[in-house]
Amino acid sequence: MRELGWRDSDNVEIIYRATEGVKERYAEIAAEFVKLKVDVIVTSGSEGVVAAKQATSAIPIVFAATADPVAIGLVESLAHPGGNVTGLSAESTDYAGKEVELLGELVPGLHRLAILTNADSPGMMAETGKVQAAARAAGLDVVTLVVRRAEEITAAFDGLKNKADAIYCVPGPLTGENRVRIVTMALAAKLPAIYGPRNYVDAGGLSSYGPDIADLFRRAADFVDKILRGTRPADIPVEQPTKLLLFVNLTTAKALGLVIPQSILLRADEVIE
Repeated sequence: MRELGWRDSDNVEIIYRATEGVKERYAEIAAEFVKLKVDVIVTSGSEGVVAAKQATSAIPIVFAATADPVAIGLVESLAHPGGNVTGLSAESTDYAGKEVELLGELVPGLHRLAILTNADSPGMMAETGKVQAAARAAGLDVVTLVVRRAEEITAAFDGLKNKADAIYCVPGPLTGENRVRIVTMALAAKLPAIYGPRNYVDAGGLSSYGPDIADLFRRAADFVDKILRGTRPADIPVEQPTKLLLFVNLTTAKALGLVIPQSILLRADEVIE
């Protein structure tokens, strides 16, 4: 925003709020912003955007990163959002198919895929459907682990014994906040897994493939700039990721008894040892 000419406490006031892991806070924060009559609401993740949209149809809303915004009803189309919402999708063409393909390369003899998701998140469920379709198209058997609270994650893994060869963890607030627990349990169960953001791999996850989230947030500033200068959100097309990053954790691969193919090592943006 500074590069675009906006400076906090100078020509713009930036108000920050965080849910701190409490999902009920989304609606509370959205209502507070409406009461404050802010000029733009910036958020990310389907829960935050949905809460903001439910709170106002007048204040412009920019999402910095969310799953399929058309599928979850945030915009009419990517090219013509309509309404008061626009921003950046965290998905690109055949994103789920590429992740399933990567898992197939990482795990020889992959036949059964478990998908860990949160039923209370519209964005996560939209992505879950795409992953299920991609996995079945690849000839895989699919089991979906649906959780709604952190306390349900352990039971989900306990019920997975001998039912999967690998795990696809759908990124979202619940899984992100519990990534250390999820990564630890996947490793204890000797299950290779693929995640979205890099921080899962930093926590010991095997691999991650997904958009450059920092880049999406930087690009969201352009949307805010246009709106503050008078452009309607309805007239700003939703954009998709231009960078998809692949990270692989060799230490975890060794612990799982996997040999990472050279083709993946050459394609990886970073190999963590």
